Amino acid sequence: MRVLYVTFPWRTHFQPAVPLCWALQTAGHEVRVASGPELTDVITRSGLTAVPVGSDVPMLQKLAEMQSAQAQEAMENLGTQDDLLYDYAENREEKLTWDRLPWLTAFLTEILKIENETMIEDLVEYCRWWKPDLVLWNYMSYAGSVAATVTGAAHARMPTEMDLDARFRRNFLRVRAQQPPEDRADALADWLGGWAEKYGASFSEEMVTGHFTVDHMLGSMRLEQDVPVVPMRYVSYNGPAVVPHWLREDPTRRRVLATFGVSQEQGAAYQALSVEQLQDMLDAVADLDIELVVTLPEKIQQELARVPDNARPVEFVALSVITSSCSAVIHNGSTPSFMEAIAHRVPQLMVGRVCPDIEVRGPLLEQAGAGLWIPRDEMSGARIRDDLVRLLDEPGFRDGTERLRQELYTQPTPSQVVPELERMAERYRSR
Repeated sequence: MRVLYVTFPWRTHFQPAVPLCWALQTAGHEVRVASGPELTDVITRSGLTAVPVGSDVPMLQKLAEMQSAQAQEAMENLGTQDDLLYDYAENREEKLTWDRLPWLTAFLTEILKIENETMIEDLVEYCRWWKPDLVLWNYMSYAGSVAATVTGAAHARMPTEMDLDARFRRNFLRVRAQQPPEDRADALADWLGGWAEKYGASFSEEMVTGHFTVDHMLGSMRLEQDVPVVPMRYVSYNGPAVVPHWLREDPTRRRVLATFGVSQEQGAAYQALSVEQLQDMLDAVADLDIELVVTLPEKIQQELARVPDNARPVEFVALSVITSSCSAVIHNGSTPSFMEAIAHRVPQLMVGRVCPDIEVRGPLLEQAGAGLWIPRDEMSGARIRDDLVRLLDEPGFRDGTERLRQELYTQPTPSQVVPELERMAERYRSR
């Protein structure tokens, strides 16, 4: 069959899908990856075939333009901008009010438009010609949903973290149904429906949910879904990877990795920790008998006032080549860091607020006894130091991580998922 994976042009939203794309390809299926032109080189370096669609304006530029236009209204309506994109993680009834939900849905829809709209026409045209049997789409990449809907392909969402979007949508629809018919605004349905109608189709909730979901989150942390779920084991892909010379022998001291993903490259609005917080962390752990490997862009490294003797700043090292040598990992909640630590039985400390699900996944990590997390209002170098010492010295965290590791390895690998995707494609495609 022909399988198309669709993602807006953001590297960390593409990489988790690479093992499944390769599993499909090695099983004999034709696989293509559609995204904005700025991701083309990233896709082709993975060995997969790219289909560039839409505008070549960088995504960060598009988002910056949107934020400058929306920021003032956002703060007036919902409080500080820092809270906006995390409100959809809320599951408390007192926060699920109709004076907030429609506006938040509209705001999030504006972001989705920026991430998707320039891709849709090219993508529909390509799908009408190539005729994919199955479209897999990153959970924020609704261009894939539109193209699949208007061409009759089976299609599935692929969340990268805990699927809070699906829960938010379920809460939104429940509260919306309680409102008078004249007061049931739904910006997401209006937007997707408009695109469907342009091509002679009509909106259904399947455009939001997909026919099914492919989910690599641990089963104990997987949220309820309204559609079938195909569970899949997370398999590492960090892009081109090299084992540096300093990693080719066992560390002489306990090694700790501190990594905050590509967020540190994308400007202050996307950084898990500010330069000041990074400096505070480095100062606080300077006296510990550890080797602290810190991945930071060169620009950020140059802004640091001090680097302690026990720290090794590097621009990049693939998680897949370093995590197994670590005694603990400090990270921003990214799924690759989270899963790599579990796969290698390494206790972890989650910090920052780049990942919207961190305030849900953090407590679950602690309940599992596999690590700790620091809420943003409790962040300090001293707190990081205290929690890190616990992770290094208390053996119970290794036991907790081993339990999660066993759970991870009970989930089917991407290659084992392929037959189920074949059945799902046959079941849901309409042509």
